[in-house]
Amino acid sequence: MDKPAALLAEQGFAVYVLHYFDRTDTQFADKPTVLRNFPIWMKTLWDAVSFVEKQSVVDRERIALLGFSLGAYLALANASIDGRVRAVVEFFGGLPREMKLFMRRLCPVLNLHGEADPIIPVSEAYNLQRLLEQKGIPYEIKIYPGAGHGFENEVWRDAGVRALKFLQKYLATSQE
Repeated sequence: MDKPAALLAEQGFAVYVLHYFDRTDTQFADKPTVLRNFPIWMKTLWDAVSFVEKQSVVDRERIALLGFSLGAYLALANASIDGRVRAVVEFFGGLPREMKLFMRRLCPVLNLHGEADPIIPVSEAYNLQRLLEQKGIPYEIKIYPGAGHGFENEVWRDAGVRALKFLQKYLATSQE
């Protein structure tokens, strides 16, 4: 998370890193832990957006979420019900199937995934792509050949540049 966050901060974005595990005193996220805590983490993310939108350095009309793995699932789930979120950059995650039932909207999404991800299969990226196409929601996708879960070196650099360009495009003041 440090590399994309630092890149965005260097470009003038107000960056806040949410430690949603703190609310549940969680150390890891196996399936039972995720099922038990996902609603609490969603509330934590909602509360974080509420906090961020009140900060003087934040334009509340230009809020985006970046999520990594489970955080990407949370970011997309939140954005599917929270109109304050204008864009999502999701790294090696997906949209929980259950959220398709509750989805009210979705904003533009940048979908970044490793083709060889053993933890979150690349099929999650393609499922998200199909949903975005069906709903007519703007998106960009990059599947990194040979990359696994979590990116390294050149893939991180490329993903960071893509995230920056995507957010500049979808959070530009000229769109208002």
